[in-house]
Amino acid sequence: MAWLLLTLAIACEVTATSALKLSDGFTHPGWTITTAIGYIASFTLLAQALKLHLDMGTAYAVWAGAGTAAIALIGAAFMGETLTPLKIGGILLIIGGVVILNLAATP
Repeated sequence: MAWLLLTLAIACEVTATSALKLSDGFTHPGWTITTAIGYIASFTLLAQALKLHLDMGTAYAVWAGAGTAAIALIGAAFMGETLTPLKIGGILLIIGGVVILNLAATP
């Protein structure tokens, strides 16, 4: 259940960050509201996942890493941002770091 909550927290954070870009500096009320609701939901779900005894370092690394990788890909796919080989390498390093943290957390 904790991992499901963490996955939902990541989805909310990615939605909120995408809406933040679309809000154009909070000038579009709908995207601004989506941003606020998404971040509140994300932190609430992350808190609940931690309450269910996920390791804080692992949970935060997965939340931040998956969100960062997803936003980089969404930016490239839908928002006209570039995805260079160096950026792809950075995304792969993030994913590798999260995998290593998860392996290290297992007794």
